[in-house]
Amino acid sequence: MFNLFRKKSEIEKLESTFKKLMKEWHELSSVNRKLSDEKYAMAQALIPRIDQLKKTNETF
Repeated sequence: MFNLFRKKSEIEKLESTFKKLMKEWHELSSVNRKLSDEKYAMAQALIPRIDQLKKTNETF
């Protein structure tokens, strides 16, 4: 309830984008293989950034 107006952190935004891309990848996997592979590659490119942000947040 109180998180209604809270701004998303950069990690939350990246994770949301990652989930969206993976959903699109799955939907496209049986229709258009090329677009499916592009969505998957875009999602995988986000993983190092998410991991990096999580590691920096652990130190605080």
